[in-house]
Amino acid sequence: MAAIAMPKSSQETLAKREKIVADLQKIVPGEGVICNEIEMRPYETDALTAYRQLPLVVVLPESVDQVSRVLKYCYDNDVKVVPRGAGTSLSGGALPLEDGVLLSMMKFNRILEIDFENRAVVTQPGVTNLGITKAVEYEGFYYAPDPSSQIACSIGGNIAENSGGVHSLKYGLTTNNLLGLEIVLITGEVIRLGGKHLDCEGYDLLALLTGSEGLLAVVTEVTVRVLQKPETARAALIGFPTSEQAGKCVADIIAAGIIPGGMELMDKLAISAAEDFVNAGYPLDVDALMIVELDGPEAEVDDLLQRVSTIAEQNGSSYLRVSQSEEERNTFWAGRKAAFPAVGRISPDYLCMDGTIPRAALPQVLQDMQELSKKHGLRVANVFHAGDGNLHPLILYDANKPGELAAAEAFGADILRLCVRVGGVLTGEHGVGIEKRDLMPEMFTEDDLKQQQRIKCAFDEKQLLNPGKVFPVLHRCAELGIMHVHQGQLPFPDIPRF
Repeated sequence: MAAIAMPKSSQETLAKREKIVADLQKIVPGEGVICNEIEMRPYETDALTAYRQLPLVVVLPESVDQVSRVLKYCYDNDVKVVPRGAGTSLSGGALPLEDGVLLSMMKFNRILEIDFENRAVVTQPGVTNLGITKAVEYEGFYYAPDPSSQIACSIGGNIAENSGGVHSLKYGLTTNNLLGLEIVLITGEVIRLGGKHLDCEGYDLLALLTGSEGLLAVVTEVTVRVLQKPETARAALIGFPTSEQAGKCVADIIAAGIIPGGMELMDKLAISAAEDFVNAGYPLDVDALMIVELDGPEAEVDDLLQRVSTIAEQNGSSYLRVSQSEEERNTFWAGRKAAFPAVGRISPDYLCMDGTIPRAALPQVLQDMQELSKKHGLRVANVFHAGDGNLHPLILYDANKPGELAAAEAFGADILRLCVRVGGVLTGEHGVGIEKRDLMPEMFTEDDLKQQQRIKCAFDEKQLLNPGKVFPVLHRCAELGIMHVHQGQLPFPDIPRF
């Protein structure tokens, strides 16, 4: 197991564990508090399984009042809190702390209201992403963001990471489909942001909370936008002799003013793994496979498919197959969405990276990644949300072989540095967590990071919510110039204040 630097454990908190557990059991009675070591094991990691740590205690509240009282108790007693959804985070965002309460929101698993007139759903944060679509599909509606883990990931976790999916190119990430939140602050205060209305006055705190990775508040209720399914949707499988040709085709399609519902790219290693796993009918004699989905009125879809086919031919495509039924279209996507677990069949372990680049840089980045693969001596299977430049390289390694995990981590860090170097960013949808935390200075200056941390201080002055994530060095709020009272006196009491 790799070693990472996390906040130093509070020996005072550890010494008071029995009392903390007993106090929390009074707030969340019955089976709502898990303190047995064996029973806490399922919570010791998230989907970044290279890192493991048992929490101080696991708490599963069932009501907003319980969440509020737990957080206020932790605030009053200086106990750290790590919010957790379904635990599918690939960046270590839900990694527990030895001296922290792991606050699982998975008992908040009910859809509260379906409002077709306003095209909105009000749901609790533990409902799965796919569960929202299942609840509204009988009227021809669906929830657009669709991460590959949508069968398991929770909508609360999607908000924490601003998750996307294969259809985010046209329909946006979580932030583009989120209307309102109910959140609980570390002090126990319950506030609401947004709602079913189009917009609201004041600062856009709704956007600020989306992607905040559990550092600012705990989500207890969510209002999302749902959409009507398009009249027609058809997908095309397009194969290329090289990944560089496929990358150029992606850029040319967008440059032509065509915005597909989804546009994904897989390299030869990922194609082979996915085909063996799902039998989606993917061609195995191509080096790169693109899935392009067009949706809308039938005549428009037919025209766009013809234009995409022409662009693909101009870029040297060697294979083209268009779905002829809804079942076939879903099969095309089933292979792509199973690519991550499918790679587990060809490697005992892998790191799933997440970076975003300008689309035009895709051919060069693909070439450079192959050079990095040779440098680090590890294979990489590439899966991309190609239309919006979101890369998901899967670095294959064997944790049982000494040094391979460290090599995989170094390889991943080099890929993320490459993304930043070509004008991209460290993450597209998986978040920073612990995985990319120490790479933040590659993208942000010290002043940039301090300004972001001032926002953290405004919400969580004691820095109890999910510490050790996102920021490589977490400054004390006093160091960042926050106004505070000491022994009943504000700084510079002689200065008039209004």
